[in-house]
Amino acid sequence: MNKKILIFFLLAIFTFTNSFIILAEEQQVNNSTNTLEVLGKSAILMEATTGKILYEFNSDEQLSPASVTKVMTLYLIYEAIEQGKIKWEDTVTVSEYAASMGGSQIFLEPMEKQDVKTLTKSIAIASANDAAVAMAEYIAGTEQEFVKLMNQKAKELGMENTNFENACGLDTDTVNHYMSAKDIAIISRELMIKYPEIKEFTTKWQDTITHKTKKGETEFGLTNTNKLLKWYDGATGLKTGSTQKALYCLSGTAERDGLSLIAVIMGAPDPKVRFQEVMKMFDYGFANYQVVECDSQGKNMGYTNVYKGEKDTVNGVIEKPASFVIKKGESTDIQTNVEMIEGIKAPIKKGTKIGEAIYTYQGNEIARINILAEEDIEKASLNDIFKKLIIDWVV
Repeated sequence: MNKKILIFFLLAIFTFTNSFIILAEEQQVNNSTNTLEVLGKSAILMEATTGKILYEFNSDEQLSPASVTKVMTLYLIYEAIEQGKIKWEDTVTVSEYAASMGGSQIFLEPMEKQDVKTLTKSIAIASANDAAVAMAEYIAGTEQEFVKLMNQKAKELGMENTNFENACGLDTDTVNHYMSAKDIAIISRELMIKYPEIKEFTTKWQDTITHKTKKGETEFGLTNTNKLLKWYDGATGLKTGSTQKALYCLSGTAERDGLSLIAVIMGAPDPKVRFQEVMKMFDYGFANYQVVECDSQGKNMGYTNVYKGEKDTVNGVIEKPASFVIKKGESTDIQTNVEMIEGIKAPIKKGTKIGEAIYTYQGNEIARINILAEEDIEKASLNDIFKKLIIDWVV
């Protein structure tokens, strides 16, 4: 009987010890992956060039973004400029509705006239709600129509946890206005990569505008709401936001040594913490990662033969930069293999896919990037064919 009790006791000890070891190993793995602890409801750290996520915490949670909403508003303003729908020097007449916006504002008056550049500057620097609504109405006719453009663009960009109800982020009367940290990073990346000229405003600490009303002209000072510009070396933007519902939010951007980072915090408990947590994510990113550029956009990657064309070959250029994020201290040896489509039949339009550049790292494929025709190649005429026959015969 004593022997059976002893065996049972030894088995119990063995089982408990193994369980403890497994638990300890799991805890060690979890601690090694959770390299950051961010004080907020959700957060994300993204490398801007590649879009690679370096850290995330509840990044898909739908939360009130407050004035970070204006990143989308700014994007649509720059897109409208690019498409020729509006110009920087266009005059915008402020509606009574736009002038009535509370919160952050530049105190626009009904029927006041300002140009597009002044209003855009006021949105980017001072987070002006009245300027945001005035621009929304100027671009789309009404703020409601502009919101449709905002939601349409969000869908196009794959922002799966975003829905807008207004152009400025005020949430006292909203029911279904939300974004996720990941979606904020996506639109922040689009704005900074596609329209880098936004930095003219987002890096400016102070500026002024001139109010022009029936009462005359008065100067009004703008001070940037983003304290990263003062507190963090390399900061380039981007947008703060705070309401009682959203608490304190920030989409921050910074650049150092060729590495561009986007850090987003939502639902921080106080204004100082949001900046501290974003700076913490920046420090982590700059300390641990680097960007390796293999091929720049438009680089000649070789040629392929053309069948029945006015030219026998066409050069191929890479569609976008081949840049990759790698941990510091690790190998930067990235292999490139070019595969061209052989014997493409003319005519060929410039920009037609004629091949792929395949990139591998440590034996694993990490990217495929299209190679595009550098120029138009027309179909060979009878005269072209005759000339080629003569040249071939002489040679």
